[in-house]
Amino acid sequence: MRFLLLFTFLITNVLADEISGITNIVIHKVPKTYDNVIFLDKKDEKININDLEGNLLILNFWATWCEPCKEEMPSLSNLQVNPKLNKLKIFPINIGKENLEKINKFFIDLDIENLDPYFDPPTTLAKKFSLRGVPTSILFNKNGQEFARIIGSINFEDKNFINWIKNYN
Repeated sequence: MRFLLLFTFLITNVLADEISGITNIVIHKVPKTYDNVIFLDKKDEKININDLEGNLLILNFWATWCEPCKEEMPSLSNLQVNPKLNKLKIFPINIGKENLEKINKFFIDLDIENLDPYFDPPTTLAKKFSLRGVPTSILFNKNGQEFARIIGSINFEDKNFINWIKNYN
């Protein structure tokens, strides 16, 4: 068991070293494909990532009660308007089953101007992606395949992260 844990730790860190200073990102050697990645906007209209092919996507799973989510959300908002990433679409998906009023207050309190909230009310995506906590960000390439995920929070304005992700833009 110790060997397996050590092996997993080393593999994860080897992959994470591709982005200097960011240790909680897992980069997949072979991108993962999913069927029916669908979530809701604030008008309860369905968003399907298959309709967004050709764009780099970040699905950020969060909740209003999550302190690390509060810390990273402003940098995520700023990433959306980074001029180096013109093909990037960010979808902060609330999995806390919280009402729109509470979520809007969260966005106002943190001065989140560049993002809109999205929802996974039955938490089907949380199950589909086997999320173990929030925040978790799933990164999809232009073909709609998961090529990496960030487990926990990061500073999305980190130069190393931006230089790395713009290769997928």
